[in-house]
Amino acid sequence: MKRGTQKLSHYRKRGEVNMVDVSQKQVTARTAVATGFVKMSPQVVRAVKRLHNPKGNPLEVARIAGIAAVKRTAEWIPLCHPLPLTYIDVTARLCKNGIELQSRVTATAQTGVEMEALVGVTAAALTVYDMCKAIDKSMEISDIRLLQKTGGKSGDYFARVSKKMTRTRAGQLHSPARS
Repeated sequence: MKRGTQKLSHYRKRGEVNMVDVSQKQVTARTAVATGFVKMSPQVVRAVKRLHNPKGNPLEVARIAGIAAVKRTAEWIPLCHPLPLTYIDVTARLCKNGIELQSRVTATAQTGVEMEALVGVTAAALTVYDMCKAIDKSMEISDIRLLQKTGGKSGDYFARVSKKMTRTRAGQLHSPARS
């Protein structure tokens, strides 16, 4: 379908919402990667770095929260299909001005895992905020976006990445300005 002629898939002709029937779609390997950022004051960054946080290590708790949320995406997003996930990885990396988050999700299914990756990184960001709000409530959650998706009928998608973005040894995208 040409760009601009696409229609929203979750609506019937009269405008009622509809869960898309994927029963006729091919089962294919699918992967999605999403990122997000929690901007923090230097005080919060220092506390996280020194693990001086009354609730524990926010990086590790955020990672676990993200993984748990990915598995429950169909409960968060009403018209998402529950999927047989085969891999989930959520990472949290402390930078000079906050925490970079990334979620990678794979499945062999009839529909994609973009929402699962986005939910994972969002839950991780919210968890970082929850764990650090006692120190400073002015943190900002930003830059939540889909970086890539592979597999399925619509083909692969790779977001435009700023020239300032680079990859770590593990293949994770990050901004050296935040390092």
